[in-house]
Amino acid sequence: MDKLVVYNTLTRKKELFKPIHPGAVGMYVCGPTVYGEAHLGHARPAITFDMLFRYLKHVGYKVRYVRNITDVGHLVDDADEGEDKIERKAKVEQLEPMEVVQIYTNSYRGNMARLNNLPPSIEPMASGHIIEQVEAVKKILKAGYGYESNGSVYFDVERFSKGHHYGKLSGRKVEDLYSNTRELDGQSEKKSSMDFALWKKATPEHIMRWPSPWSDGYPGWHMECTAMSTKYLGERFDIHGGGMDLLFPHHEAEIAQSIACTGHESVNYWMHNNLITINGQKMGKSLGNFIKLNELFEGKHSLLEKAYSPMTVRFFILQAHYRSPLDFSNEALQAAGKGMERLMKAVEMLENLPTSAESTVDVAALKEKCYEAMNDDLNSPILIAHLFDGVKMINSINDGKEKISAGDLTALQQLYRTFAFDILGLQAEEQAGCGSNDTMNSVVDLLLDLRMEAKKNKDWGTADKIRNELSALGFEIKDTKDGFSWELKK
Repeated sequence: MDKLVVYNTLTRKKELFKPIHPGAVGMYVCGPTVYGEAHLGHARPAITFDMLFRYLKHVGYKVRYVRNITDVGHLVDDADEGEDKIERKAKVEQLEPMEVVQIYTNSYRGNMARLNNLPPSIEPMASGHIIEQVEAVKKILKAGYGYESNGSVYFDVERFSKGHHYGKLSGRKVEDLYSNTRELDGQSEKKSSMDFALWKKATPEHIMRWPSPWSDGYPGWHMECTAMSTKYLGERFDIHGGGMDLLFPHHEAEIAQSIACTGHESVNYWMHNNLITINGQKMGKSLGNFIKLNELFEGKHSLLEKAYSPMTVRFFILQAHYRSPLDFSNEALQAAGKGMERLMKAVEMLENLPTSAESTVDVAALKEKCYEAMNDDLNSPILIAHLFDGVKMINSINDGKEKISAGDLTALQQLYRTFAFDILGLQAEEQAGCGSNDTMNSVVDLLLDLRMEAKKNKDWGTADKIRNELSALGFEIKDTKDGFSWELKK
């Protein structure tokens, strides 16, 4: 429990993880803005922090994992301009904004389940916490770090920067931010282009609006995470996660808001996953270069050569360290699929390995290496490499080149259950949302039983026809002394 080391974006170094409350962890992760279907880029933070959630629980912590749903306040332009993304989608689709929210929240949760991500402990929605956000804005105004302008309220970055380092998380300096930001025209409500919205006054045509002391309006995008994280995890909590694209301005603004509200920072460890790219460019809805998860699973996108199963996608993401960039390609996904298949075959083989009086393999050393990889900032690619070392071990035992005792075999079986399934969250494909597999297995077994009967009756024509037809469909059939075995070749 006390060996996990994580990279803290705030300090730019790896640190030994020590929770605020012994034995318990509070973790907040930025979830999606639900105005469209989840894409491959959304899968990476979900899988990364699902792995962390799983590992923290495995080593004995009680974990409260909070992941928000943004359903209001995220404007088309992150500089507090333009339409609300959800409201714009609602107008295009001729739906109520909350219909849009419900459709894409349901879709997101369905995709996360197919990827075998555990649901978070709490999944709060921004629109359900307007009161908390209004109260936080009041505190910021009272502390002198906000100002009202024409019914909207903005955070005063220049005032804040006199006593605090705005930009400490992203490594920016306020002076550079001033020089790199466009000059405001005289019509703007802000004192400075660096200031960000805490509350926005709704224009007459704006659908989503709530009453506040300043105007009928809606909260700024950054405000929701400050209000909801502290509501459910306290004014100080352990981990805040999200994608690197949220470092600035979103997470930087969160730090400033927390200090303004409470007088101190709320987060001990900031953790960020790197992005998934296509041809070196960030994948995102705004850039139009994204591949929806449903398209990946069904193979329905011009960039896809075939469909990729949810577990192939999960394995593809876990094969790279969460802080490393990951570039999409069909070749990489297909290699991940083959690797996943090889790993699952070895796990299946584990159930029937012959045992000996003594072992010539070192299961304890393999287990120790697996824990070392996870404790070193969740090094999933190194963990997977160790699991493949174990695959070689399993194949050697199966081929009679190595021996394993009954006790060590039990330990090896538990090792793969723990690391492949419980921590990495992998599943055998028939468990991963392919509901027809049980039926298919039964049908193939029935046909091969009929083939066995035909052979007993010397009905070679029928026996050969069944085998040839199944082979043509991609099934590889092996006759054994006990009957038969088969597998579907992809």
